[in-house]
Amino acid sequence: MRLLPLTAVIALAVLPCSAAAAAQTPASGPSGFTIADPRIKESSGLAASRIHPGVYWTHNDSDDGPYVYAVDSATGRTVARVTLTGVGTPRDVEAISLGPDGQLYVGDIGDNLNGSWDHVWVYRFPEPKQLADVTVKAEQFTVKYADGARNAEALMVHPVTGRVYIASKSEDKGGLYEGPEKLSASGPNVFRRVADLPWVTDGAFSPDGGRLTLRGYFFARTYPWKDGKPEGEGERVDAPWQGQAESVTYAADGSTLMFGSEGESSRVVAVPVKPASGGSPTPAKPGTTPAAGAPGPADEQGGGSFTKGAAVLAVGTVLVLGAKRLFRRRPRGDS
Repeated sequence: MRLLPLTAVIALAVLPCSAAAAAQTPASGPSGFTIADPRIKESSGLAASRIHPGVYWTHNDSDDGPYVYAVDSATGRTVARVTLTGVGTPRDVEAISLGPDGQLYVGDIGDNLNGSWDHVWVYRFPEPKQLADVTVKAEQFTVKYADGARNAEALMVHPVTGRVYIASKSEDKGGLYEGPEKLSASGPNVFRRVADLPWVTDGAFSPDGGRLTLRGYFFARTYPWKDGKPEGEGERVDAPWQGQAESVTYAADGSTLMFGSEGESSRVVAVPVKPASGGSPTPAKPGTTPAAGAPGPADEQGGGSFTKGAAVLAVGTVLVLGAKRLFRRRPRGDS
């Protein structure tokens, strides 16, 4: 989604209290990078490759086409562009996630008018084994919500069960929606609400599936994942300030959270995953659960150093919501 110049005003206001978080990089493990490809102007999702070390998959929000890009974090350069066929014309692609089946799931799930479309789509295709520009035939799945159409920007595939989850985005109260055990291409896949959530722009499971991290414009939190839903109030993550905060994923080894944003030459910021009791970040090992940052209030629309600028963020929220209401895009027709 596009956030208009008002976000620049907000960024300038918040910058003094959040510059340290934006500049944060881990002492060890994966580091941040800048997306160099001028074609990627609205990076709206991130997924760490499991077969190509240091490579992250991303895509534009809209007005691009059926493309997914592989970006090398060592250089920030695109090393592959995948063109999807068999999916019609994407409307509002918002998220990407890698499943345990080795396939990439792309969420064409945005709806800025909150219910203008009675269905959205998920696309699925195998992660390419070779990094090169390629055209692939993807599967297309129709998605409907049990309680009616809604806007969403976060799609997460559980790395153990393979179940697909979507987090809706609402100014009042969003929700986490669980898909069927297996997606079907022969008819609508009904997603059912399993938990209430704050305003979410993206989310990601830890590599072992034990935790779910969610981010919004002014917060990021990590929740234990138990019995198919997030548990408790979660733990606050020291996320960076990003004017168009749109994406988050875990690095492949689970040691680091990668936070991305929209815009040309956008920066992906690496934040170490810290043990719950504090201390040095450690890479995830098979069979272990990566922990998250220090705990904080569940309803707090801030994370890390954002809490120092709570008053500014409140003003920023009003401005963002006002801008979104004034400048929402008109829906495009179905494909």
